[in-house]
Parts: sequence; structure tokens; C-alpha cells
Amino acid sequence: MRSTGVQWPEKMNLKKWIALLMALGLLASTCLAFSEKQLSDDAIYDLVKRRLANDPDVKGGALQIEVKQRVVTLRGKLETEKQKQRAEKLARKISGVRQVINEIVLGGH
Repeated sequence: MRSTGVQWPEKMNLKKWIALLMALGLLASTCLAFSEKQLSDDAIYDLVKRRLANDPDVKGGALQIEVKQRVVTLRGKLETEKQKQRAEKLARKISGVRQVINEIVLGGH
């Protein structure tokens, strides 16, 4: 009888292939689980607040932060468009943030 199709490696190599495939499957499932882990709204709020407060271009501004379902809304007043864009960029760079709504208005002291 003639066999067609996939040629299986030797018996010893077959065990190695099975072990390798199992390890790859475990690695893939671990990576998927890690990527699905999201920060809570409270954790995102804390990170945004800290980054804005520590940034030399933005700190000192009167900003309010709201986070709902990983959507960050920035409100308040800053002096320049550069500061406004910087605040948005800082919030957007946080892992897990889906969207940033920038409602910051411009105006001097």
C-alpha cells in the first residue's frame, strides 16, 4: 500500500515536535491573555493625572480628567495649543486608553 500526504519524522523527533507545538500553543495563549488584560478606569485616571502633573509643559494647568470605559476626557484651561496637544498625547500614550476627548480650552491667566 502506498501512502500519500505528510511524511512524519522519526519516532524520537515526533516527540520533540509534539513538545514544541505544545509549548508554542501555551506561549500563544499566554500572550493573548496578557494582551486582553486592560487597566481599570481608576488605574487609567491615576496614570493620566500623574503624567499631567509631572510634565513640565502641562503642569500648573487647571485640568479635570474623566475616564469611562477607557475613554479619557480632558477638560479645563491651558495657555497654549502646544500644552493642549501635549496633554492629549500624554493621555493617549497610556496602555489601555481607547480614545482621548480633548475639551481643553485656551486662555491666559
